[in-house]
Amino acid sequence: MLNYPEIDPVALALGPLKIHWYGLMYLIGFVSAWYLGRIKAKKIGWDPEQIDDLIFYGAMGVVLGGRFGYVLFYNFSAFADNPLILFKIWQGGMSFHGGLLGVLVAMFLFGKKYKHGFFEMTDFVAPLVPIGLGAGRIGNFINGELWGKPTDSAFGMLIPGLGNMPRHPSQLYEAALEGLVLFILLWIYSIKPKPTMAVSGLFLIGYGAFRFVVEFVRLPDAHIGYLAFGWLTMGQILTVPMLLLGAFLMMKAYQKGLK
Repeated sequence: MLNYPEIDPVALALGPLKIHWYGLMYLIGFVSAWYLGRIKAKKIGWDPEQIDDLIFYGAMGVVLGGRFGYVLFYNFSAFADNPLILFKIWQGGMSFHGGLLGVLVAMFLFGKKYKHGFFEMTDFVAPLVPIGLGAGRIGNFINGELWGKPTDSAFGMLIPGLGNMPRHPSQLYEAALEGLVLFILLWIYSIKPKPTMAVSGLFLIGYGAFRFVVEFVRLPDAHIGYLAFGWLTMGQILTVPMLLLGAFLMMKAYQKGLK
């Protein structure tokens, strides 16, 4: 059994100004995407200066899409009662699936501006995303949110304020799988040219599979609970279309082959 290393969510306080670890995790995600993006841009002949603009578009997509997605997918009843809750970002609440949709819109707009095809953009961006996903899950861990189910396994962690039963540190599972493992998988896979849509398809399959599996040991949102069978969560329902679309994209990609 492990003990939860209580970490102050505030990384740095300068008078009334407080810098939270969760915000720093977003910064790590964007900076890593910028750095890796410039490396990839040089290899394929893109102007590295475009990456600065790309990260701005992506950041807007993540933040706006993530917030919209959380409110619509996970807290719609509260939104229906008070639509202004959409703008109360200080109360927390971000959705990966909403953020993904926001990034897709951002990549479409960016590609249109710089004359890049939509799937050319998504294939380029896919390997840049996992580091940010992993950092975000570490932010969840520091914040003490999104805990897993009680467990008696060696990975169980005793959480102050949540009783005497150890719980799965599901945030760390996701950080490892959706962050580190998915990054290594996509980066190695995309080193050599692949058919258009293949890298995007692998991202959807990889993330979808990892997220679906971890949801079995992660507690569902308290106000939603399980949606069916005593185990099906909203996260799993939103992930199934990703798996199907990812498989379809990879099939179509290899049918067409390299161009």
